[in-house]
Amino acid sequence: MEEDTHTLIETLLQEFRPVIGRDYAKYRNHVYRVFLNCRLIDTTPQNEDKYAIAAVFHDIGIWTHHTFDYLPPSVEQARRYLSETGQEHLSEEIKQMINWHHKVSAYKGNYATTVETFRRADWIDVSLGLLTYKINKEAIKTYKRQFPTLGFHLFLVKATVKNFFRHPSNPLPMFRK
Repeated sequence: MEEDTHTLIETLLQEFRPVIGRDYAKYRNHVYRVFLNCRLIDTTPQNEDKYAIAAVFHDIGIWTHHTFDYLPPSVEQARRYLSETGQEHLSEEIKQMINWHHKVSAYKGNYATTVETFRRADWIDVSLGLLTYKINKEAIKTYKRQFPTLGFHLFLVKATVKNFFRHPSNPLPMFRK
């Protein structure tokens, strides 16, 4: 089965490959599953690169800042990239996509289409496809075969448990909002 790769995702991920280290393949596949889920939900061509950027950066702070409180550093990494590439006009939208991707209920603020699409796409992947938001289940399964989890979800469970013992009063800082 041929992978459905995206040039921007590949380029951005290569910058972080040394930092991500042994988790690179796990995270790369998660990025792709989230991105491809976004494309199933929203087929608007002008949003594709936004989803690619948000997908790469949404959890990157786990590795760049060695923290489970990774939303602020993930947003900062995205902001830096957008500034360096002359795309500052996307900063607020990408920031909202990253900040709200763990929201349990529907997002209804600024940039509702892209933020809500990204939120749902991440939840589809994190739930292992149990949540589908009425998206084509066969397509979700195909993406999981193309980009297998490789233990990503186990990695998240272990990181959650580890963080709980380090910070029992704030075990899930990414859900603060």
